[in-house]
Amino acid sequence: MNGSKTNLMTRSEVLAAVRAIPPEKDYVWDGIDEDDRPATPEELQAALLRNGQPLGSDKTQIALRVDNDVLNTFKQTGKGWQNRMNNALKEWLSQHPELSAS
Repeated sequence: MNGSKTNLMTRSEVLAAVRAIPPEKDYVWDGIDEDDRPATPEELQAALLRNGQPLGSDKTQIALRVDNDVLNTFKQTGKGWQNRMNNALKEWLSQHPELSAS
């Protein structure tokens, strides 16, 4: 199982169940342990993204046109195919040092 089906509830049933939780059951920080303090929306956003990228990422999302057979071949290798495609490009660059970006 891929983890996407952790219960038998539909999305609308889950949303209805969450909405049915009374407000008095919401988490309330007791102010004692700073590690238990909920993050503010600003803190969450800052932690998740830096300049449109996940924090700590040195990758840039692009739109790239490749031949269907190339794409399908990488996709058929399973999970992580994008990393393998990136590694193949890195290998090609290592074999062509004259194109180095530095």
